Amino acid sequence: MKKIALYAALLGLPLFVTAGRASAADIVDTAVAAGSFKTLVAAVKAAGLVETLKGAGPFTVFAPTDEAFAKLPAGTLDSLLKPENKAKLAAILTYHVVAGKVMAADVVKIKSAKSVQGGPIAVKSKGGKVTLNGLSQVVKTDIGTDNGVIHVIDTVILPKL
Repeated sequence: MKKIALYAALLGLPLFVTAGRASAADIVDTAVAAGSFKTLVAAVKAAGLVETLKGAGPFTVFAPTDEAFAKLPAGTLDSLLKPENKAKLAAILTYHVVAGKVMAADVVKIKSAKSVQGGPIAVKSKGGKVTLNGLSQVVKTDIGTDNGVIHVIDTVILPKL
């Protein structure tokens, strides 16, 4: 348990102890606690996906940071957060999710992953770096949660809608 607490502290993750067992939080709570996913969490709430991402999973989330969302063209995020664009926002967010728990060691072995949204995500590994759809780099990997894993990305990836 001491090792788990140490790893959680090093990653800045919340740690809960329940009935004698240490546990990381779910994907949503982990993203909230990290502090660098405020925009992602707001978008997940606006799209009505909180309960889904708190569900049993397991899920692999390629999580764009606040800086990644800031790269979107001016007005794009504001437009997506409007209630009338809820379905489009949900499609974009679920495009960042893959069913199952895919750790970094597995990600580097694949060329494509099917997103929960249904579209494929192109995966390229070269020189120890992983990119998604040729533009988003994975900058941090294997952030474990109770219901899956988070890999941090530096650019929002967009599906063909």
